[in-house]
Amino acid sequence: MAITDVDVHPTAVVPGEVKDVVDSDDPRAVIWEVIRGQWRFSALYAFVDLDLARRLSERPMGVAELAGLCAVDEGALARLLRTNATLGVVRSVPDGEGGTRYALTDAGRTLDAGDERSMRSVVIPQGAPDFIDAMGSLADAVRTGKSPFGAKFGSFYAYLESHPEAREHFDAHMVTRSRAIAAAVVERYDFAGTGTLADIGGGSGTILATVLRANPGLRGVLFELASVLAGARGFLAGEQVVDRCELVAGDFFEAVPPADAYLLSNIVHNWADDTAVTILRNVRAAMPDDGRVLLLDMLLPDDDRPHLGKELDMRMLALHQGGRERTEAEYFGLLGQAGLTVRRVVELPFALSLIEAVPA
Repeated sequence: MAITDVDVHPTAVVPGEVKDVVDSDDPRAVIWEVIRGQWRFSALYAFVDLDLARRLSERPMGVAELAGLCAVDEGALARLLRTNATLGVVRSVPDGEGGTRYALTDAGRTLDAGDERSMRSVVIPQGAPDFIDAMGSLADAVRTGKSPFGAKFGSFYAYLESHPEAREHFDAHMVTRSRAIAAAVVERYDFAGTGTLADIGGGSGTILATVLRANPGLRGVLFELASVLAGARGFLAGEQVVDRCELVAGDFFEAVPPADAYLLSNIVHNWADDTAVTILRNVRAAMPDDGRVLLLDMLLPDDDRPHLGKELDMRMLALHQGGRERTEAEYFGLLGQAGLTVRRVVELPFALSLIEAVPA
């Protein structure tokens, strides 16, 4: 057979078809998708670390101009932008002179620190070297049951105290995330009949302020470490609720102030079982017999269904000494040990649940 008779292209290539390592029905495709996820995140992190969204928020730019402004290699930047275009972060547009410029997409705009939906402070900590090292040591965490990150830095929160830039990003993310959570809470939970709500470990009071604004007859207590409360008063004043909110400094491992109802947002999942029970018992001790506690956390399904919390649990295992996401049975068990019983569960966006518990 002459070589010209051989079909050297047995599979026709469809224009615009996505090229992949293996066919989508190949079982190896699942593994490749996870591997490629790391490559894609690295491209996204570099885009954010170089602050390209801020530059492109002003106007679309060509590679040469953008490289000059950022003092980076033009060829390498072209490759980075090309990849981020496939991620949907930027798109190429004609410049009218036969060339190409890059413009931010709606998703790309959320990587600008000035955007009210900004994800920049979410991306930066995920790709910071210390956190990458911690996630790379996940196998060691499984071997020992202990966080390599915790062993190195003492705890996640101790790390934040000694790394101001990481603290800044963490706090910015918490404020943005808390605003979205707070909006869902006031929409789906009725605070009628509650006199005082104590937000335990509530940071600067983002959720508490939202609840107070939506419920003019409610009074609030923000309970936090003294170092955190230093900036909370100004925030609450800006939210126009400081006159209805008492700021109390303290440690929830020791005791919490009295109130009719308590809010613990993403607190329990940060701690090992025995530590979490200590916090919950302190809340129960301060609570009146007709009081209640509202807990915002993830409840994992018992089966193999995908859930954001299962993936987040890997980060908890690597970064938090004892912190973990829990199934409904595990979470309710902790409440039972603290003398509390679940009255109802309200599903919220962001894979969160609002668990309402009362004295057993």
